[in-house]
Amino acid sequence: MNAPTNDGDGTRCVRAGLPEPAPGDPFLPGPVLAAPYHLDPWRGPAASPNGYGRPDNPTRRLLEAAIGELEGGDVRVFASGQAAITGLLLALLRPGDTVLLPADGYFPVRTFATDTLAGIGVRVRFAPTAGPYPSFGGVRLVLLETPANPGLDVADVAALARDAHAAGTLVAVDNTTATPLGQRPLDLGADLVVASGTKALTGHSDLLLGYVASRTPELLDPVTAWRTVTGAVPGAFDAWLAHRSLATLDLRLARQSANAEALARLLAGRPDVTGLRWPGLPGDPAYPVAAAQMRRLPGVLSFDLGDAERVGRFVDAARLVAAATSFGGLHTTADRRAQWGDDTAPGFVRLSCGVEDTADLLADVTTALDA
Repeated sequence: MNAPTNDGDGTRCVRAGLPEPAPGDPFLPGPVLAAPYHLDPWRGPAASPNGYGRPDNPTRRLLEAAIGELEGGDVRVFASGQAAITGLLLALLRPGDTVLLPADGYFPVRTFATDTLAGIGVRVRFAPTAGPYPSFGGVRLVLLETPANPGLDVADVAALARDAHAAGTLVAVDNTTATPLGQRPLDLGADLVVASGTKALTGHSDLLLGYVASRTPELLDPVTAWRTVTGAVPGAFDAWLAHRSLATLDLRLARQSANAEALARLLAGRPDVTGLRWPGLPGDPAYPVAAAQMRRLPGVLSFDLGDAERVGRFVDAARLVAAATSFGGLHTTADRRAQWGDDTAPGFVRLSCGVEDTADLLADVTTALDA
């Protein structure tokens, strides 16, 4: 039931990773909840792809095939986005290597780099997502996060990949905010993609998931081996739930992006809101690169309400905006990032648009800000 690559996004999402149809079978098989499997008494695990539940699970493989169709590469799923990105870094970096990370990206990754990678002898450097970038000479791996979380700057993946490859440097792209419907970094020249599937990819705020994608077996094989020996795998039910949720990705993103555009235009006209960022606004610093690189814009925007107290009053007054971390879910949420340790101003808000009716959301945010 897999869709040809020239099908539209909605068709590809609905059919991604499904097995060939057979009378009496469901479209998406239920989760296989198994630790051991029956082995061939003579040939052992060589006789079947399923030997033991940690490295082998058919439900997990179907999800990997589905995400792989959307990203355009082979995929290994992990128990969380953080498990995926730390697994990638530890599998590919060695003492003496240099890694270049986004200075404005997801802060737990920076913490992991300075606490753990530096502790085993990896040289850690940082650059802002929008640049300028230092020379890639001597750098083993550069990680781009675009759009960056939470500031929403955008990196030119194709240009940076060309420069990095000329210096012999690998390029990995964190595709969490964009999702594979927003951009396909492997098509733009990246060697690897890493992402949290917890966010918009699965979109229902009910599971943790991460993945690594690549078209290069020499890069994905060590990541697979790392996952096997560390056991950083998602459970079968979570994998099945994620696959089920992928089917509506196109529909969810369409409403979230439309809501973000409408809300960004509303907030741009309010003098009591500063620092507004959404890459889809023509006046946004990231707009030129985003417009050329991205197929659709995320449902996430950021702005500043001045101080923590005003953020609290805003969320309290809102009916459709919940105070919660994470993003990309069905419900609109506001997250004051400074409370988690992000290097942001006290009144900085990352707002993730859900799939509520646009008119209702705009009216609610207006009323909350006025109050």
